[in-house]
Order: sequence, then C-alpha cells, then structure tokens
Amino acid sequence: MFGIKQLGLLGLVTLLAACAGPSGMAPIDDRARGGQRGVPATTSGQHVVQRGETLYQIAFRYGWDWKALAAANGLREPFTIYPGQQIRLGAGRAPTVAAAQPARPTAPRSASTPPRTSQPARTSTQVAAPAARPAAPAKTVSLPVNVAGWAWPVQGPLLSRFQSNGSLNKGIDIAGQLGQPVKAAASGAVVYAGRGLLGYGDMIIVKHNETYLSAYAHNSKLLVSEGDQVKVGQVIAEMGSSGTDRVKLHFEIRRKGQPVDPLSYLPKS
Repeated sequence: MFGIKQLGLLGLVTLLAACAGPSGMAPIDDRARGGQRGVPATTSGQHVVQRGETLYQIAFRYGWDWKALAAANGLREPFTIYPGQQIRLGAGRAPTVAAAQPARPTAPRSASTPPRTSQPARTSTQVAAPAARPAAPAKTVSLPVNVAGWAWPVQGPLLSRFQSNGSLNKGIDIAGQLGQPVKAAASGAVVYAGRGLLGYGDMIIVKHNETYLSAYAHNSKLLVSEGDQVKVGQVIAEMGSSGTDRVKLHFEIRRKGQPVDPLSYLPKS
C-alpha cells in the first residue's frame, strides 16, 4: 500500500505531466519580456513618431501590416516619417505632414548704420533654423514574391513555443551561448536594427517580401544595418540577453503584420 509520501510524490508527477507542453517540456512563462510583445493589432488611437523610428518598426510594434499602415496614413515610397508626426492606428487617414518647425528668425539691423540714400536699402540676412531631421526612411529594395525556404536562425534547445491566445508568446525562444552566431532565417533586407522596442533588447527585423518579416531579439551585438541585403544563413547578430533575463534568441515570423508559428515554417529537426 502507498504511504503518505508515495501518494504525495505520485500527485506531484501527475501535476507536472499535465503542465508539460507538446514536446513534454513544461512551457516557460518568461515575464521578463515586457513591452508590446503579444499585444493584438491596435486599431484605435495614434502613435507619435520618435526620432530614429521607422514605419516597419511602428507597424511591428502595433501588429500592423506595414503596407496597410502606410496606406491608412497616405504614405508613399520611400515611406519617410518625421519626429512628431502622428501615425493613425485606426480608421481614416492621419495628416502626413511633419511636426511644425520653428519660424525662421530675422537678424535685426543695427541702428547705428542706416542704409545709404543713394542705394536701395539692403535686406537683412535671414538665418534659417535647422529643419527637423526625418526619421530613417525605409529603403526601397528588390525582394522575391515568395520566400524560397526557411532555415533555423540558431541551433539550441527550444525554451518556449508560439502561443496565439491572449498576450502570450508570439514567437519561439531558443537557448544558446553568449556570442553564438544568429543567422538570417531567409534572404531579404534589414528594415530595422536597434533597441527601440521595449522588451526586445537589441533586435533585427528582416523583410523577406511583401508578405513576410522575421525578427531576432535579445542579441548582444548587431552585425548588420538597416538597408543591408542578407542571404539565408548569413550571420546577422550574436546571441545575448539584452531586454531579458537569460541568454537566448527570441524569433518571430510575421505574415502581413500578424505573428504566425515559426515551427510551421522552419525545417523539422
């Protein structure tokens, strides 16, 4: 007969088995991510452009297809946006003009040097105020209509899987070593490289065609810049723990702005 200790142990094993994920591994709820990950597409309100932001970055943050966001705001190639510009996230179109620039001051004329009567009065020199610098424009690149094939960005144990319900994981997390090479999962063009999205750390977004984007987060070092063309398997970053609590790669695939399960696209290992 089972004693009290044996019954308790049996109950614990049953509980762990019930909590295990599809692979038999208990899923990890990484609460250190924070930021906008997992938030459904925002369909109301507006976003005020900050210096250095790109249209792709803003679309990724709010779960929009970048083409739809550009169309909703009357933006055309090269999709240049400006600090202070309002990007509408709902129905209708937002103004596409840049934030108001300060008026150009006019240099005062010295009272001790009146203009000569024999010549027309000289107009004072106008000093132009520096114009607001636009946020980095999206560079026009030539990309294929279809993605030829996907490859794993890194090799390592799978920490967590894609979860489509609620505000859970919108990609997969893969464990690895600090500095481990991170590779492009498919050929394309880098449309974002930086640390502008809370909870993602140092991240790269690659545009593969008009439909698909992929994202690589928590890197320790970025090896490509916006506008660079990359090939499948090319090393684009080094794995790290920026924006999270352990060394890992957070990898996402977005189809028309919406997260999809990367394991449905990556080769079976």
